[in-house]
Amino acid sequence: MSTMPTKLIDTSHTKARKVTPETSQQRQDFYDRIDRLSLAPVWKVLKGLILSEPAPVMVPHVWDFEEVKRYVLESGGLVTAAEAERRVLVLENPAWRGKSQITDVLFGGLQLIMPGEIAPAHRHSQSALRYILDGEGAYTAVQGEKTHMKPGDFIITPPWTWHDHGNETDRPMIWLDVLDLSIVAHFRGQFREEWSEERFPVTRPEGDALARYGSGLMPIEFKASGITSPIFNYPYERTRDALYRLSRSGEIDPHHGYKLRYVNPVDGGWAMPTIATWMQWLPKGFPSRNWQCTDGLGFVCKEGNGETRITGADGKDVVLRWKANDVFVVPGWVKHAHHPTDDSILFGFSDRSAQEKLGLWRERKQ
Repeated sequence: MSTMPTKLIDTSHTKARKVTPETSQQRQDFYDRIDRLSLAPVWKVLKGLILSEPAPVMVPHVWDFEEVKRYVLESGGLVTAAEAERRVLVLENPAWRGKSQITDVLFGGLQLIMPGEIAPAHRHSQSALRYILDGEGAYTAVQGEKTHMKPGDFIITPPWTWHDHGNETDRPMIWLDVLDLSIVAHFRGQFREEWSEERFPVTRPEGDALARYGSGLMPIEFKASGITSPIFNYPYERTRDALYRLSRSGEIDPHHGYKLRYVNPVDGGWAMPTIATWMQWLPKGFPSRNWQCTDGLGFVCKEGNGETRITGADGKDVVLRWKANDVFVVPGWVKHAHHPTDDSILFGFSDRSAQEKLGLWRERKQ
């Protein structure tokens, strides 16, 4: 009975080899030769490309509104809205100085419009939100509908929609701008266009979008023209009332207090495709539990005051103390918990909605 010869398999390539000066030189020679062809060995950089856990670059930070407001108002005497097109002081995360980023992927800035001014009409491929901080009665107009703004209102400018701002009151007005500039830039999708006149023509009465789409009803023949909410002004008065009603009858979440997200009434998803937004009520003395998530978080304190306690990846604790109108940020994937000194309401924003669409978003609760 004959036996078949055993096939020997060379397994030397499956085991780590002892690196000698000779093999090290051979490898370097190889790298030098492939470099001329714009090739590179992934095994030299793999662990830096695919991390075991997220490692955001941004750092925790808080902008004291009363402190920065002085400089925002001072800018009004240095440059007009027409000259600047948008008179904004950028909130630069200390880890991203010079990059115009408040978080790892989002832009944030404080915009000022003085009495009698118009910020001229333009449109761009980036999505934008306005969260109103100080002043009342100025307006923004989006695609032919004007809305007057009040503190706490959350206003959307969908991508590629004509919009302008104006102030017909006798007081300056300041709001927070947040845009998905870095996300759009990553995909090289930047477009921008100026309207031929200062204002885009108003074609719909004020409150039209909220009346059509914000009452749990929808026009029978409505067909969505985009993936952003057709509502572009979510008034604070309605949001606060919803939070109050939830706090009277709903069970409090141990990590978030009473928290509601802004939604697109067409599909129930986030109001904006790339920027998630929410509002949360933290009762006085609420002992929030540690929570971490992959999105870099931004907050504005609408009411109350307190602090956010952060445990960094290096084990060092950071405490951010906040009060009304302060803006603060928490890096993704760090443990954090809110501790309100008084009943407090926080407006929040992040890139969670984009991460969820890509299947990237994760959280960890303690």
